Amino acid sequence: MTSRVICFDLEGPLSPQDNALEVMGLIDNGKKIFEIISRYDDILTLESRENYEPGDTLSLIVPFLLYHDISEKDIRKISDKAMIVPGVEYMIPRLKKCDWDPYIISTSYEQHAYNIAEKIGIERKKIFCTKLPLDKLKTEIKERDANLIEEVERDILEELYTARDGKRIKERLDRFYNRDMKGTELGRFMDGIKVVGGQRKVDSLIKIARMNSKNLSEIVAVGDSITDYKMLDTVRNERGVAVVFNGNDYAIPYANFGLASQDMRFLLILTDSYVSGGWASVMRVVKEWEENRKMFVEKPEKISNEFIPDDVRNFLIEKKSDPKFMPPHLTLLENADKDKIESTVKIHKKFREFVRGEAARLG
Repeated sequence: MTSRVICFDLEGPLSPQDNALEVMGLIDNGKKIFEIISRYDDILTLESRENYEPGDTLSLIVPFLLYHDISEKDIRKISDKAMIVPGVEYMIPRLKKCDWDPYIISTSYEQHAYNIAEKIGIERKKIFCTKLPLDKLKTEIKERDANLIEEVERDILEELYTARDGKRIKERLDRFYNRDMKGTELGRFMDGIKVVGGQRKVDSLIKIARMNSKNLSEIVAVGDSITDYKMLDTVRNERGVAVVFNGNDYAIPYANFGLASQDMRFLLILTDSYVSGGWASVMRVVKEWEENRKMFVEKPEKISNEFIPDDVRNFLIEKKSDPKFMPPHLTLLENADKDKIESTVKIHKKFREFVRGEAARLG
């Protein structure tokens, strides 16, 4: 019997850190620059610009990394400080014990993705992420390029960051990336970086399915943000299990199941129900949680074994008396109307901000 396949986004479901944001934090005002470039990424994604994928922010910040002499070692150092989402280190071995094969599909730079994967016990060969040979390809920045980067940094900090005007952001950064950088050595280097976001996540998902002789309907995918919406949408449309975990308004409309939680082990409610009866069983369990959540969180010992694994029940009983604990919300998003999507976004936002902190503001 072949293992069941589950694919995780990394930043959000497995680790709360936005690694690229923290790496940019090594630069004076770097986080402010990153926020504006992330906003630009959202703008280009929502206008469906040709050949642009959500998450390409990680390519767009490369000129700033090179200009400020950021190295691969710096990326790894920042990654070493990253936390793991509570429950993940329990969940991964538990999934493996139940014959699940976990993969990671992430926009993250390889230096961060491999580090987190090693911490939680997922083999490097099962990681699909953004390759960034920064040290190997680093060259001295030409004076002209340096002047252009200094100029756009100044404009971001003095004009774009304070105004937050989407049109001005788009016009100024279009000029920098599509005119100023075009044809330069730095521009060619950027073009060679293929960030694993958007459609590239879907391509990775398809590759993983083929490697395991699976149909997409047999895949469970877990994501939380704009870089995941195509992956979630693809799995949902194929009648697989697409779970949005502490998601934002870019991702929630594209999943068929929602999990808002401080602890990732509650995902085991869904994976165990999938083992027992596939997609229909997950739907039945999630509906039951929606309808009976108040009773379930107040009296977890009364929950039928059909709707919660014993270890998760015991954890819920243990946490019930903790005043800081927020019990999980499971939501059926299949064919959800606008009102349900909006209410789900509000619930997930609260958990997202608690778990991800500063990174929760980004798309």
